Amino acid sequence: MSKVYIVGAGPGDIELITLKGLRCIKEADVILYDRLLNKELLSYAKPGAELIFCGKLPNRHAMIQESINESLVRYAMQGKIVTRLKGGDPFVFGRGAEEAEVLANKKIPFEIVPGITSGIAAPAYAGIPVTHRDLSASFAIVTGHRQAGKDDNLKWESLVHIETLAIYMGVKNLPYIVSQLLKFGRAKESPVALVHWGTYDKQETVTGTLETIESIVAESNISNPSMIIVGEVVKLREKIQWFEEQSNLKQKETELVVY
Repeated sequence: MSKVYIVGAGPGDIELITLKGLRCIKEADVILYDRLLNKELLSYAKPGAELIFCGKLPNRHAMIQESINESLVRYAMQGKIVTRLKGGDPFVFGRGAEEAEVLANKKIPFEIVPGITSGIAAPAYAGIPVTHRDLSASFAIVTGHRQAGKDDNLKWESLVHIETLAIYMGVKNLPYIVSQLLKFGRAKESPVALVHWGTYDKQETVTGTLETIESIVAESNISNPSMIIVGEVVKLREKIQWFEEQSNLKQKETELVVY
């Protein structure tokens, strides 16, 4: 019996996918996967499974969303088990709901399999908790860019009062984001971090304040994909960062072995 699984694969570290998500990969006849997915996950596909890349690069789409929707419907109607594999969580800026709506309209059975989103995982791997009893009792997930042709209707005047902001896809718009937060009253001393390739071995993190972060990023190698974290919780990185130090130690050990 055909079915479509819309699966969140997590933020990059292959071990962060759920058991159910992994089962959906193993059972699929067809897997449609995104650009930021850890490709190692595809090694769990069964022999003969069809693997279809449908990731979108900035200003260049391998498959437009309408084509992805049509593919999900077409393969399901052929009686196949289809896994739509997305980085992070399918309902957090992942268009999973749009795809589910199409399937529902066609009366095609489907399931949503949540995944760990990068807005929580990337800062955690950088030693930054999004909430903390003493520092942050509120947390917001925010998009850093708008759909082409759409006005920015984010309520920045409200967002400045939320203690921790996790901003997705915002590196290109960092100057605008900073200006909006300052405009509506966020202190220029507010700590900011950018986590590049969060949870991957190549993860890199830079920190600063709203006043300094633009120049810091300009002088670094930080680009997309990166998470922007704004809030006092960023200060905890100085004490509890763990992943990058661990990765650097492994790299040094490897270099010694090679030498």
